[in-house]
Amino acid sequence: MNEKNNTIVRKAVFPAAGLGTRFLPATKAMPKEMLPLVDKPLIQYAVEEAVQSGIHDICIVTGRGKTAIEDHFDVSFELEHVLHSRKKNELLETVHAISNLIDISYVRQKESLGLGHAVLRARNHVGLEPFVVILSDDVIVSETPCTRQLLDAFEQFGGPIVALMEVPWESVSSYGIVSGIAVNGRHLPRPAYRISDLVEKPRAAGAPSNLAIVGRYVLTPDVFGILETISPGHAGEIQLTDALRALNCQRQIYGVCFEGRRYDAGDRLGYLKACVELALQRDDLGRAFADYLSHLDLQGIPYKHK
Repeated sequence: MNEKNNTIVRKAVFPAAGLGTRFLPATKAMPKEMLPLVDKPLIQYAVEEAVQSGIHDICIVTGRGKTAIEDHFDVSFELEHVLHSRKKNELLETVHAISNLIDISYVRQKESLGLGHAVLRARNHVGLEPFVVILSDDVIVSETPCTRQLLDAFEQFGGPIVALMEVPWESVSSYGIVSGIAVNGRHLPRPAYRISDLVEKPRAAGAPSNLAIVGRYVLTPDVFGILETISPGHAGEIQLTDALRALNCQRQIYGVCFEGRRYDAGDRLGYLKACVELALQRDDLGRAFADYLSHLDLQGIPYKHK
């Protein structure tokens, strides 16, 4: 494949088959991706980002107990009829907008074998095209959608792109970490790197940097051949970072430090921060919520220190 002549990206893959154990018991019967930030589920934020970035062909990789995701993006005739009969036109318009947002395909990951395996399950849908991978756990708020920033970089560099951010050194063991050489990126808001190595969840003492991969990727289809043959890595799972490390020996991978604020909504504290800050950004809630928080008597709320 001539990578310089194949920079049009039309498809996105959303891995959504994980068990969501960090949010048990809430996720025992509800997909983690359907946890709401204020009144919108995590995965809707991610799908809207893809659409705003010019992606209109989406494949969601689901698993057992994830039918609520399909129902969310499907038409709900009974609900729409009730809203219409009660003249709740604003809510009706909101529900319509979700089902009309985009056409979505679904593929099942029968076993939870890691992010790399989830991406591999989308191989038949992607075909021989470059594609985007978006993790809905990472909610990124930015003026230019994070995915659009990566697509702009892909058009410039012609090779796979990962989204990067600096993290505290004590947190590097929770991420895929890269080392690289800074390169000039035209019209990119933040630094870009020619990646020399990628390591999945290293110890701080042995980490090559504190540049962490977050949940946005632009990948080329040759990654599927590597994912198909690579040995399980950390936690006995097929790790996408390990596959990218092998791919980097075949073609140059780049990283882009995106512009925007990222919330780790896959972590309980990060999720709570996202709920608070996204609520404060709302035109309909922000002022009243900020007033509530400013008058909140923290001393009067019982809590325990460990």
